[in-house]
Amino acid sequence: MTIEQLNLALLAGPAVLLVAVVAVRLSTGTGLPSLLLYLALGLVIGEGGFGLQFEDAELTSVLGYAALVLILAEGGLTTRWSTIKPSVAPAALLATVGTTVSVAVAGTGAHYVLSLDWPLALLLGAAISSTDAAAVFSVLRRVPLPPRLVGMLEAESGFNDAPVVIMVIALTEVAHGTAHHSIGYLLYEAGFELVVGTAMGLGIGALGAYALRQVALPSSGLYPIAVFAFAIGAYGAAATIHASGFIAVYLCSLVIGNSRLPHGVAVRGFAEGLGWIAQIGLFVMLGLLASPERLPAAMGPALVIGLVLLLVARPLSVLTSVSWFGLSIRDQVFLSWAGLRGAVPVVLAAVPLAQGVANSRELFDIVFCLVLIFTLVQAPTLPWVAKRLGLSGDSPTVGLEVESVPLGAQDADVLECKVSRGSRLHGVEIFELRLPTGANVTLILRDGEAIVPDSRTALRHGDDLIIVTPAGVRAATEDRLKAVSAGGKLSGWHDKEKRTLVAGSPVTTGPRPGFPPDAPGVSGVPGAARALARRLRPGARREDPDARRR
Repeated sequence: MTIEQLNLALLAGPAVLLVAVVAVRLSTGTGLPSLLLYLALGLVIGEGGFGLQFEDAELTSVLGYAALVLILAEGGLTTRWSTIKPSVAPAALLATVGTTVSVAVAGTGAHYVLSLDWPLALLLGAAISSTDAAAVFSVLRRVPLPPRLVGMLEAESGFNDAPVVIMVIALTEVAHGTAHHSIGYLLYEAGFELVVGTAMGLGIGALGAYALRQVALPSSGLYPIAVFAFAIGAYGAAATIHASGFIAVYLCSLVIGNSRLPHGVAVRGFAEGLGWIAQIGLFVMLGLLASPERLPAAMGPALVIGLVLLLVARPLSVLTSVSWFGLSIRDQVFLSWAGLRGAVPVVLAAVPLAQGVANSRELFDIVFCLVLIFTLVQAPTLPWVAKRLGLSGDSPTVGLEVESVPLGAQDADVLECKVSRGSRLHGVEIFELRLPTGANVTLILRDGEAIVPDSRTALRHGDDLIIVTPAGVRAATEDRLKAVSAGGKLSGWHDKEKRTLVAGSPVTTGPRPGFPPDAPGVSGVPGAARALARRLRPGARREDPDARRR
């Protein structure tokens, strides 16, 4: 590449990103999934629009794998374990047994309805049977649903890439005539890849979380880099020994993302940024690879096989996988409708195309059209379907962001807490927080002014709290803040003996009015914490209780 070509790329690349960012805003306002706009952007830039020629299926497959690694890492880092924990078992069955059922049913439909040979028909069924993590994460988190359904769909989209990739690679070898192993050996290999990939993802994730908790890095910007180094390293380590790198990167990220690391908000923001870049680049590239003049001929087959998938294969996969877990018919109907497809099927369809499998170009066009049609049908209608099934509702808004910064040798942490609109912390006085012993609100940043609070200072929406806490009760402090933010000042008040155990740490109930401010249980500002507050904000003033009463 010459300097002139680099200059042109640095001009065109940001322009595409800016258009994609505007497309996100447009999709949010209209309800259309942004991936459709990215694919359309790729088609416009490509040979059917501006004339940019791009036909490298092998490069698409390689870069598609890299983008999926980043998307799965972002999904794992931003997924709350508490959300998916009750749904892990059914989601795992849906991602393995359910996916296998879907591949078999969709492949059979492709064989008899589209008259494809069995290897190519099953390859088509495998490519379209994986739900897409990016589509699920971007759409479902905007739909108010029962936590169990959200957790199940998120976990499934994180788990099912691994078995589907294994199936696509094996079926590509069969269709290409290069397979040299029996069905029994392929099943053993698939089991090995999933088990070893799972073990490596959990192990590397635990190692990364432990290491990052022990080392106080000098800059908050280093934590996201270190986290992604562990996550991507988990993929590379697993893939190098022929285990499943996709399950490894997702589980590693899930473990690290739920380990209460310092600067967690910064890590999640960095992860979301990389995830968006990966999605934009991937969908635009897939749009470039598609040939607009070939797509009309593929619309009919795509519509037919898509209906088989949506109305037969997906419902059967849900029925055989999750009906054992007590899910109602309404839940199962919604799970069947919410199996969103996105970039993953198109990337997988590029694998046989890169290997030169006969008729693989037609298969790619069918998958591309299927994703376009059924994403346009399913994603915007999810809120309506949820409402008709009686599953939608108002999701609780905690309205709280907590950032943690280690103090290194002091064995303490500084928490920065943002009281967002919707939080029930508004109006709560400091002593009513009943934070764990040793945790103290040392500073409040309000309307550009720094305030050193006392025990009777009331919190407001928009406040930034600086809280100093011993490292041993940091988790309990975060849990208590989130509990009050969601449930108000009386959260936990009716527990036995007027005490609440938060994450194994006793939380004091605070004094009654008239008790001295420095009584046990008051999150006031003792001397050391007040000195720290002054160091953090030299111009901080002490709030005047008389002025507040006036």
